Amino acid sequence: MTPRGKMKFRTVWISDTHLGTQGCNAELLHDFLVSIKPETLYLVGDIIDGWRLKRGWYWPSRHNDVIRRVLKLANKGTRVVYIPGNHDEAMRDYTGLAFGGVEVLPEAIHTTADGRKLLVLHGDEFDGVVLYARWLAFLGDFAYNALLKLNVWFNAVRRRFGLPYWSISAYLKHRVKNAVAFIGRFEEAVAHAARERGVDGVVCGHIHSAEIRDFGGVMYYNDGDWVESCTALVEFGDGRMEIIDWAARIAAIARGEPAPAVGVEVAVEVPVETAATSPA
Repeated sequence: MTPRGKMKFRTVWISDTHLGTQGCNAELLHDFLVSIKPETLYLVGDIIDGWRLKRGWYWPSRHNDVIRRVLKLANKGTRVVYIPGNHDEAMRDYTGLAFGGVEVLPEAIHTTADGRKLLVLHGDEFDGVVLYARWLAFLGDFAYNALLKLNVWFNAVRRRFGLPYWSISAYLKHRVKNAVAFIGRFEEAVAHAARERGVDGVVCGHIHSAEIRDFGGVMYYNDGDWVESCTALVEFGDGRMEIIDWAARIAAIARGEPAPAVGVEVAVEVPVETAATSPA
């Protein structure tokens, strides 16, 4: 922590905040952004949900607070890179430009402190590789939106009883067989693409499932989301990478327990022969 109590990181990645929807946990997101001091902040797509805003305007003041906080970080010296996703795809028309100190890029190559090259992209590019599972199409439609609305209502009730945030949608998603299978295929496809690009790893979002995995020497990082799990990926000054579960930290503090330690990277190694072999 810095003298002001901020967590200092070399790099922070967040994605899938879905500002402009009721599912966005803007209060937790703003709290996280206020609590960090990164050298570089990557916004890895689906930051503003243009799809939802086209169907009906929803933009409370807390969503403005998040945008203002990002711009303040940029103004204070943090390099902010915005890589649009499929829900904010309109921003892809502005790649190569900068707004308020925020660079808009289609993708990026990030060099870690220990010299590794990481491809950074949203991840919707890989939907065609895995959509035959039909899971994403199902979750991306009415049922998933209904589940997120239930999640908002459920947590409003929990707050009335002084209970911390807990995601129904994340809980169910990781217990549905087809969802787990889709996530596995997505991770393999993205890791395979990183290997084909000759980089050491890849950072993405899109599937709302934070993870660190080793696919035969190619590191796969997913920073998660802020509508279900409220997670971010961070890099320390020595190049170590870790997922921060912000909701879990806040819940621990609310219970009067020590917040989960920050500083230990855990990777699940996957043998190279199990990784995807078809072009991504």
